[in-house]
Amino acid sequence: MRSLFTSLFLLLAGLAALVHATSSAGSRLLVISDDVAADKETYSTFLGDVESRGFDITFEAPKSESLKLFTLGERSYDHILLLPTKGKGIGPNLTPQALLDFYNAEGNILLTLSSTNTAPTSLVSVLLELDIHLPSDRTGTVVDHFSYDTLSAADLHDVLVLPAPGPYREDVKDLFSPSEDTTLAFPRGVAQSLGSGALLTPILRAPRTAYSYNPKEQSEGIESGDELFGVGKQLSLISTMQARNSARFTVVGSAEMLSDAWIEAEVQKTGTKDKVTVANREFARRVSGWTFKEIGVLKVNWIEHHLNEIGGSNESNPKIYKVKNDVTYSISMSEYVWDSWTAFTVPDTDALQLEFSMLSPFHRLPLHPVLSTSDSTIFSVSFKLPDQHGIFNFKVNYKRPFLTNVEEKNTVSVRHMAHDEWPRSYVISGAWPWISGVGVTVVGFVSFCAVWMYSAPAQSVAKGKKTQ
Repeated sequence: MRSLFTSLFLLLAGLAALVHATSSAGSRLLVISDDVAADKETYSTFLGDVESRGFDITFEAPKSESLKLFTLGERSYDHILLLPTKGKGIGPNLTPQALLDFYNAEGNILLTLSSTNTAPTSLVSVLLELDIHLPSDRTGTVVDHFSYDTLSAADLHDVLVLPAPGPYREDVKDLFSPSEDTTLAFPRGVAQSLGSGALLTPILRAPRTAYSYNPKEQSEGIESGDELFGVGKQLSLISTMQARNSARFTVVGSAEMLSDAWIEAEVQKTGTKDKVTVANREFARRVSGWTFKEIGVLKVNWIEHHLNEIGGSNESNPKIYKVKNDVTYSISMSEYVWDSWTAFTVPDTDALQLEFSMLSPFHRLPLHPVLSTSDSTIFSVSFKLPDQHGIFNFKVNYKRPFLTNVEEKNTVSVRHMAHDEWPRSYVISGAWPWISGVGVTVVGFVSFCAVWMYSAPAQSVAKGKKTQ
């Protein structure tokens, strides 16, 4: 009896933890910090916001012996937050291979950098695997002489004052930007250069007048012959990569923008007279929320395809169809927004498409919303199957920046017509002249035979023999 009550208690505790978690991927967050006490004080507002959203935070030192990313082959944590470290390495339990294994196991990673600390070699190796490049000296400062804070960086110009990024989806204009006039502060950050991979997407780019340089090697300024790591839009200040398994990796070039000193600081951009309060707190909430899968998460609830014929079979998701059948395909989808599933809406400039394909698509059709509730939207389309038998797939392949990947494939067989399913020739109007020709030929031949058989032969006149 005691074991029964214990099992019931553990079950209820697990359900309570599941309900309390706001992330669709879990609430276990590992924070890697050199000095836990100091970082808790430095990032108290940011970490407090994360904890208030239902995350169970565990702090560990980089070289802690008790640190394990996997237990019995399963992830020990759902997300990792890497704060800047002073050492060149981050311990034997956070090797590049271990972090990549965590990422491949659908774990999410938020990495923060700082121009005052050299990035560890192991983290640089991980970024190179993702085609994200840092300056060759693994440090560097982004400077802009036209968009800096005159209050805190009047001389060095290394605190950038930037507008928040614009909308990436018309129906979710506040994915990373609370409003159009939001101002961000990016103090003493490290820029990244992104490769050409389709999975890489920058959240925040540097202004066209910014550049990255090493203040230790170029303390007297930049000369015309100096080689720069990158300039302008080549530099990404906050970069993301969403893998094919929808795991998310985010690089924040400035850890200071998450600190208490800058999360709600006042800045004055060069050329202006007014002071404004930056929206780093809300921006950090959205960036971390996206990384930890609190926003931008899609889910397929169910898929159904069936015949669309009156009086036909009512079977759902049959395994076999006939050529030229009229079918209907429906899919129900939801989007996770912070703490609940909501109806998914496709922007007017985009399309959710269905492919009916063998080796290549025979049909590529847009799916239209037919029914929407508070937590889901049903998309549907009706079409006629091609006049080709074989193995086909109903496939929905929807992959967009900042949304989890949706790739659903249902395989069916399409058979040819049976010998007794072809329409009779007299049903086909185009065959009527040929049928008439056959009938006329038959009638003419029979008539000729009848006339020939029943016609009497001509009588011959007998000629007498001539006698003498």
